[in-house]
Amino acid sequence: MQNTLSHFEILCSDMVKAKRFYQNVFNWKFDEDSFPGYSVIRTGAEPTGGLMLKPPETPNHSLNVYFQVNSIDATLKTVQTAGGTILVSKTEIPGIGYWGMFTDPDGIIIGILEAK
Repeated sequence: MQNTLSHFEILCSDMVKAKRFYQNVFNWKFDEDSFPGYSVIRTGAEPTGGLMLKPPETPNHSLNVYFQVNSIDATLKTVQTAGGTILVSKTEIPGIGYWGMFTDPDGIIIGILEAK
């Protein structure tokens, strides 16, 4: 099914502290082996999530959501036509697919994923 929530991502300031917090609050498990510097969050059901340190160029700590789409290219083209702003163009995730990010007209950040 397209356009469904497929992934969420938490940008934090301290990985150890954040993992401890979310383990205590939600009993989440973390997979450290998938990507360097990125912990896959295992919630016990779909969707999965991710935990990472906030990159210096990112203005705020945040919770990002990603929706599954059939085509990143077509979706980003529609975003521009509809008045949104592309933040991250189509970017490959090796072995998984592609991702991108945009803002809606109010500046709300949305992520999209296209599976291979």
